[in-house]
Order: sequence, then C-alpha cells, then structure tokens
Amino acid sequence: MSTKITSKGQVTVPKKIRDYLGLKPGTPVTFAQLENGEIVIRPAMHRKAPVSRFAKLRGRATVRMSTDEIMALTRSR
Repeated sequence: MSTKITSKGQVTVPKKIRDYLGLKPGTPVTFAQLENGEIVIRPAMHRKAPVSRFAKLRGRATVRMSTDEIMALTRSR
C-alpha cells in the first residue's frame, strides 16, 4: 500500500489503515522511529485534562421536593 506526499508534506493515510488504527478526522497521531529504522504511526495517547474543582461537585439532584419544601429546610433553624 503506498501513497504520495504533497508539496506541503502531507499524506493521505489509506482507509484500511485508518480503520485498523481507529483514526477519525482530527485524531492526533505520533510517528516513531524503531531501532531498525522503520517508522510507525500510532494514535497519540490523550492526556485527560485535569478535572476542575467545580466539575467534581457537579451532579444531578435526586431529591423529589418542591421549591417551597427546600426553602423551608434552608430557612429553618
């Protein structure tokens, strides 16, 4: 399987290879040179962005109370 390099240094990765590697448009890839001189292409490992302290608190309310009941709880002593 071969392809040509454009004047901008770009190549089209054949569909069979994209499918095998699970590459979608916009997927970052890395190139590595093996000890024997061969070059391999791999999907780049994504580092997950750190979760903000606010995102850790985000959730979904599960209490089935009316607004009046919640207000009564917050105002009572």
